[in-house]
Amino acid sequence: MFKRIISITIILLTVTFVSCKDDVLPKPSGFLRLDYPEAKYVNFENNCPFTFEMNEAATIKGEKDCGFAITYPKMKATIYLTYKPVNGNIEKLLKDAQKLTYEHVIKADDILEQPYLNPQKKVYGMFYQVDGNAATNSQFYVTDSTKHFITGSVYFYAKPNFDSVMPAASYIKNDMQRLMETLKWK
Repeated sequence: MFKRIISITIILLTVTFVSCKDDVLPKPSGFLRLDYPEAKYVNFENNCPFTFEMNEAATIKGEKDCGFAITYPKMKATIYLTYKPVNGNIEKLLKDAQKLTYEHVIKADDILEQPYLNPQKKVYGMFYQVDGNAATNSQFYVTDSTKHFITGSVYFYAKPNFDSVMPAASYIKNDMQRLMETLKWK
């Protein structure tokens, strides 16, 4: 009988020690970390009446009439540039560019306007930052007000969820501002 009690005690102690583990702790929340390389810019020039600097990580494809698609394959985004000559229609071009931006007001939380003026290069325009779940997060237009007019907007190939695309949108926004600031008319 004594052997039986010792055997049962040993089994119970073994089970107790084997089954004891540390307390279960919940895993900490994970955060998506998107790091992009530091932007390096190169001058882009062709037969169109303007030049600008663009991120060397992006690829550029010519469209018709000096329009361009600057793509960021890793971010699934494209900046679309459209060129239009000014032929006494500057008011219509400005109105159309502003209308395009404010069509996003339904989904946007806020639209910030940042005027751009460079009298030395004769480049004048407006940069729009669209916050919220709009289809585009950044747009701009630039003109010399007499001959040239360019609009630009970025689109992501993903459902517009501002929280998800914010790091990429911020990166591309800086590239768009650099494009505006380095634009020169020929």
